[in-house]
Amino acid sequence: MKDYIIEIDGVEFSYEEVESREELALKGVDIKIEKGEFVVILGHNGSGKSTLAKLINGQHFPTKGDITINGMNTKDSKKIWDIRSTCGMVFQNPDNQIITTVVEEEVAFGPENLGVPQEELRARVDKCLEIVGMTEYKKHSPALLSGGQKQRIAIAGILAMNPECIVLDEPTAMLDPSGRKDIMDTIKFLNKEHNKTIIHITHYMEEAIDADRIIVMNSGEVVMEGTPREIFVQVDKMKELGLDVPQVTELAYLLNKNGFNVSKDVLSIDDMVNAI
Repeated sequence: MKDYIIEIDGVEFSYEEVESREELALKGVDIKIEKGEFVVILGHNGSGKSTLAKLINGQHFPTKGDITINGMNTKDSKKIWDIRSTCGMVFQNPDNQIITTVVEEEVAFGPENLGVPQEELRARVDKCLEIVGMTEYKKHSPALLSGGQKQRIAIAGILAMNPECIVLDEPTAMLDPSGRKDIMDTIKFLNKEHNKTIIHITHYMEEAIDADRIIVMNSGEVVMEGTPREIFVQVDKMKELGLDVPQVTELAYLLNKNGFNVSKDVLSIDDMVNAI
């Protein structure tokens, strides 16, 4: 029997009163996510992916349907802090999340407000800074850090609350390629080594290739779901949705269109080398 941490059943949502179903931000979304799973959600702007993240984190509540986090319904106001402690959220812009003037104080802020004892708090802060590779910056001001370093501090702050699941809403969108790689390495490390359930929302296709599962959204609905190979091999369908595929996958697609018999389910440079 599968152990689900998140169950999304028939969820509809609108930010304001609408006259037709077509105007809904989410339209009958059904998703189940297992504990320890690494799920990537793709979709162009306005597809509903960020709205879904906010509903999972209890920032908004479904207009119709239910979302349960470890059996807790997000509509239950008495459980909202338990829900947010179970599913921590990292936003696109770390400046919107960082509120203190010293890195270690920032990481301590969440668990301190949860009433974590001082001795345990110190241990948590040190451990989380170590996990994200920011120990040497613990006395620094977050304002003096790079975008990638700020994002790692934001992740450490969520980690310090010891969530089972981390929802990341386009955390690499404002970073350069080096910063994006650092954050993705951190995300994959948390999933593989610390068994954290990861829900990663992105528009960078290369960030999705190591996921256990990809969910593609369009106009508030789930339109595709499967492993990275199952999703990205459908190049024409992805392009119809206004989305790209990893560059090497597109190269394999173009080679096939031009008469070269190359495997289509190529996701990485190593895959391409083997295929050729």
